[in-house]
Amino acid sequence: MATRHLYVVRHGMADAFGELTEAGRQQSELLAERLAALPVDAVWHSPLPRAVRSARIVGERLGDIPVREAAELVDHVPYVPTEIPAPWAGFFDGYDRAEAAEGSRLADALTARFARPAASETHEVLVTHAYQVSWLLRHALDAPPVRWLGLSCGNTALTAIDYADGAAPRVLTYNDMSHLPPSLRWTGFGPGVRP
Repeated sequence: MATRHLYVVRHGMADAFGELTEAGRQQSELLAERLAALPVDAVWHSPLPRAVRSARIVGERLGDIPVREAAELVDHVPYVPTEIPAPWAGFFDGYDRAEAAEGSRLADALTARFARPAASETHEVLVTHAYQVSWLLRHALDAPPVRWLGLSCGNTALTAIDYADGAAPRVLTYNDMSHLPPSLRWTGFGPGVRP
């Protein structure tokens, strides 16, 4: 039975202009070293610069494999709940129906393209954004759409999901930062105590 192995990662740490910082470059290089042991067939990335640069760093380390853009991986809010939880009220303030509908369309396109088995055994890296990692994980777990709100991921943290015909998706790891030294972990999160 052919399995589609997805290695979903958030881009490296970026500055306010969306460009990788030095820490983001280091994170991407360390991620590439970790992925080098896998038989990766392709690297897909969001069209935004921080994801493009992270994917190129990974692709350079992995050698002769395609590194391509996938518009479905662009940063967006995948789901706006009809009943917004109080802690998220400020986040969703100002979202209108058109924006919510576009986010839903993009989320559906993301799962339709990547969250399914492939015709043959494949190993694909998706370099995307925190919300898309959360959405793919939520989808794999068949959790209610609103559950993406409680899922966070660090820069270049690895989430691995397998898709095979006739079986529920298997989540192998989520938000794994073991390839990063402590000084490069937990970027992309708010302040707080970290394990």
